[in-house]
Amino acid sequence: MTGLLAHEEVQRGLLLDLFAAALDAADITGKFDPVLPPVPAGRTVVVGAGKGGAAMAQEFDRVWPGPLSGCVITRHGFGLADYAGRIAVEEAGHPVPDQASVAGAEKLMSLVSGLGHDDLVIALISGGASALLVGLPEGVALAEKQELTRALLGCGASITEINTVRKHISTIKGGRLARRAAPAQVVTFAVSDIPGDDITAIGSGPTVPDHTTAGEALAILRRYAIAVPASIIRHLAGAEAATGTGPAMRTEAHLVVKPADSLAAAAVVAEAAGYRVINLGDDLEGEASELGAAHAALALEKLAQGQRVCILSGGETTVTLRGKGGRGGRNTEYLLGLALGLGGRAGIAALAADTDGIDGSEDNAGALAFASTLERARAAGADARASLAANDAYGFFAATGDLLVTGPTQTNVNDFRAILIDPIGSAGTSNGDQP
Repeated sequence: MTGLLAHEEVQRGLLLDLFAAALDAADITGKFDPVLPPVPAGRTVVVGAGKGGAAMAQEFDRVWPGPLSGCVITRHGFGLADYAGRIAVEEAGHPVPDQASVAGAEKLMSLVSGLGHDDLVIALISGGASALLVGLPEGVALAEKQELTRALLGCGASITEINTVRKHISTIKGGRLARRAAPAQVVTFAVSDIPGDDITAIGSGPTVPDHTTAGEALAILRRYAIAVPASIIRHLAGAEAATGTGPAMRTEAHLVVKPADSLAAAAVVAEAAGYRVINLGDDLEGEASELGAAHAALALEKLAQGQRVCILSGGETTVTLRGKGGRGGRNTEYLLGLALGLGGRAGIAALAADTDGIDGSEDNAGALAFASTLERARAAGADARASLAANDAYGFFAATGDLLVTGPTQTNVNDFRAILIDPIGSAGTSNGDQP
């Protein structure tokens, strides 16, 4: 085991280097410069929301050459202590909205009200904005939105499906913030956390035209058998649920940071370390543990072929909640499925983490897994299959000491996954569960 563990420490160092490169590529610094609009004759008002909101506000404040004012909403604990500039930064609830999310939406709608044709609205949008901005339709209570959010997050729906529902039960999402700003020009800068980089889905698209319908939202609720109160059904059946465009909307949008950028940066580091890179793409979706098992099969295939390979992927998986009292997010759940699929096979190590620094609602970004993971977990009294059944991947990786804790990273390009396959020293297993 001594030689195996020493090799694992080398693998750990490289995996952490790959993640650091991914985060560096997703940093907002310098990303506004190529696409800054001209300073308008009128006012410049900044509005925004997301887990990268504070850093986006700080960077835009730094590069904007004219006067400006405004406010962005970020997650509780994601503010920047060293920023006290021209854009206010306020905090609200995520992933389940709270009263501050309601107040934040009202504040942003107020900031863009009454603007004229010569005014400019800058929208800074990153992942998490959907929960951080809650415009409550008439007759719908915050508690009802909170319960619906919990149901959507635990039913296995994709993020695009979840945001489609959110758009149509809101007074700010689905382009409504831009409608309120008309006739001012609205320029959106977005950090993408959406598979496929659909800018209308990032943060539920408060400042861009929308193409979904309330009927699609209702169909999603039925598809996942989500029971909703009569107030929400009434709202979805009414004209107020429609999104789309307004006659005076003037909008343009720019993706300033994309998940593909992070995978490309990590690939450079992996290749420099002597690995051939297989990039599976930045748009992978599906049940987290099942994707982990599928990636384990691919990794074992490459190991059997004697290939020294680094498999990279991104996207946003889902977790269908079946257990009660378990803790964890989609990245630790993916990694637990992967570890079980690998069965302790030596020569393979992996990292899975959310680039915002928070996996689900826990305090970790994700975790790492090695050939010794299953054996070390058993020694600590943790059972991999029982943990997966209970949706307690956090508890499992806490027991092995392999949680990855970074704190808020001030960006959000969704999940980052890296698997290292190294035939050197791979003859044998670490006595883990066999696949």
